[in-house]
Amino acid sequence: DNFNDYYDPALKRKNVGGFGDLPGVKVIEADFCDQAAMHDLFARENVKSVVHLGAYAGVHASVASPHVYQRNNVQGTLALLEAARQHPVSRFLLISSSTVYGLGAAIPFQEDAPPGIPASPYGATKRAAELMGLTYHQLHSVPVVCLRPFSVYGPRLRPDLAMSIFTQKIIAGQPLSLYGDGSVRRDFTHVSDICDGLTAALSAENVAGQAINLGHSHPVEIRQVIAMLESAIGKKAIVKKHPPRAEDLPVTFADLGKATRLLNYSPKVTFEEGIPEYVDWYRSWHKV
Repeated sequence: DNFNDYYDPALKRKNVGGFGDLPGVKVIEADFCDQAAMHDLFARENVKSVVHLGAYAGVHASVASPHVYQRNNVQGTLALLEAARQHPVSRFLLISSSTVYGLGAAIPFQEDAPPGIPASPYGATKRAAELMGLTYHQLHSVPVVCLRPFSVYGPRLRPDLAMSIFTQKIIAGQPLSLYGDGSVRRDFTHVSDICDGLTAALSAENVAGQAINLGHSHPVEIRQVIAMLESAIGKKAIVKKHPPRAEDLPVTFADLGKATRLLNYSPKVTFEEGIPEYVDWYRSWHKV
């Protein structure tokens, strides 16, 4: 991790605090966009497999800073693919995003159906990263698997995401911003289910060169998310409405047929279970 300032670096360091004490775990501060550093790292550490979760995330921030997203999400991915080409690995999990489906994709989103046009630079860079990864699989036999998580939530959620912001605002009694009428739907997927999918993809057979959804397949309206947070927190939200944003997809909805078939993936945590758990974690973590 390069612990950049996309959000508070102190929070990032807190998130990895203690990981370096675990057996077999080493926390390395570096930038994966630095190709020479990645070559040295792969050679020095004898890397066996890659779970590439590094990226500049955030749909809305990408509209204001597209060049930053291009550098990190496309050039950074290319640096890792080059390292994996020169220092072969058994599996390269390229963690993509549901945003690659874009506007115009058929609902629910199927991996092998024609995609739409990405609604944001973030979605465009994630699709470009996927295409680069699949090209390296085809051309250089790098065993790339593209995984597409859908609206991940749960403990240690990024502070810039809607659920985190809503929770903070409701607890503090401050107005929260709602863009549009709240009918936008997201396929919220608990982080533990995503981890199960990643773990399965590391060892599954016949998945190299594939793109696979990791979602929950039960989209929830944003206004329902607010209502469930109100219930879990025990406080009403103060909602300030704004016009809808062009970069927001109206719905994300994962078809899980391929994930079930190839990874035996089956999400276990319902949204009704995950929301109270998240609120409990938030209160404990932030001492509020």
